[in-house]
Amino acid sequence: MIGVIDELFDRAVFPSFTNIGYMLRRPFWRRADLEVDLAGRVAIVTGASSGLGKATASELAARGAEVWLLVRDLTRGNKVLEELSKKTGNEKLRVEEVDLSSQQSIRAFVRRFRRKSKRLDLLVNNASVLLDKRQESVDGIELTFATNTLGYFLLTQLLIPVLEQSAPSRVINVSSGGMYAVRLHPEDLEYKKRPYDGVRAYAETKRAEVVLTDCWSKEYEGRGIFFASMHPGWVDTPGLARSLPRFYKLMRPFLRTPRQGADTILWLAVCPTISQADSGLFWFDRRSRPKHILSSTYNTDAEISQFLRECVNLTSR
Repeated sequence: MIGVIDELFDRAVFPSFTNIGYMLRRPFWRRADLEVDLAGRVAIVTGASSGLGKATASELAARGAEVWLLVRDLTRGNKVLEELSKKTGNEKLRVEEVDLSSQQSIRAFVRRFRRKSKRLDLLVNNASVLLDKRQESVDGIELTFATNTLGYFLLTQLLIPVLEQSAPSRVINVSSGGMYAVRLHPEDLEYKKRPYDGVRAYAETKRAEVVLTDCWSKEYEGRGIFFASMHPGWVDTPGLARSLPRFYKLMRPFLRTPRQGADTILWLAVCPTISQADSGLFWFDRRSRPKHILSSTYNTDAEISQFLRECVNLTSR
C-alpha cells in the first residue's frame, strides 16, 4: 500500500521532488542501510567541491572510505578537502583537478589514479553544467554534452578495468527529473541543427546518463559491477542558483538540502542489501522508478545504437 501511495505521490512532481517528499518518505527508510564501515574501500566523486558531490564525499569520508574528490577549481577543492578532513577525521582524502569537458584532462587523471591506486569500489558521476547559450569544449564539442555525457562516458570506460578488478563495485550516475520530459536526439546531440535551449540540452544529457546506465549494466553483466542512475529531487545547490535563478528564487523554501538530495546516492553506494539484479535501474528516494512517463521520450534500439557509436567516435580522437 505504501508503495502505491508513494508512486502516486511521485507523479505529482511538486511535492515529491521537494523537501516535503523527502520528509514524508524518510520515516519508512531503514537507518541500518547506511550504517556501513567503508574502511579499505576507494571512491571517486566528481563535482565534489559543492552541492551533491560535496555532501556525498563527506558521507563517504565519515564512513572511512578513501575518497578522491574531482574538482574543476583546485583552490576550492583544497578548501573542501581541508574542511572534510577536519569534519570527518578521515586523512585518506585526495583532491584532483579535472575538467570533465576535456578528454585530455580525464585521460591524464585516470593515468595518475591508476599509478596510485589498484582498486576502485565506487564511482559517482555527479558533475554537470547547465548553460544559457551554446558553447564548445576545448575538444570542439558542445559543452553540455561534452561534460554531462561524454565526460561520464569516457571516465567510466577508462575505469572499467579497475572497477572489474575490485568487484563487487558500483557506478552511480546522478541524473535529473528533467530527463522525464525529453528523448535522445542521436542525429543532433550537439545542437548543431536545432536552436539551442540550455535547459533542454541539459535534460537530454540527463536522459543520456540513464541510457548509458542501462547499456553498461547489460554490457558488463556478470562482471561484478553494479550500475545505477538516480535523480536527487530539487536541491539547493550553487549550480541551481546560478543556472536557474528564477526557479531557485521561487522554489527555495521547498528545495532539499544537499544532504537530503545526496541520500539516495549514498544509499546506492553503501546499502548492503542492494542486489546485482537491480543493476541498470533508475532510482529516486531509495526506490526504483520508471525511466519513462511520456511515450514521446522513448528511443528505438537503432537510435540508442547510433548514440553509443557517437559516444565512441567522439572519445576516440
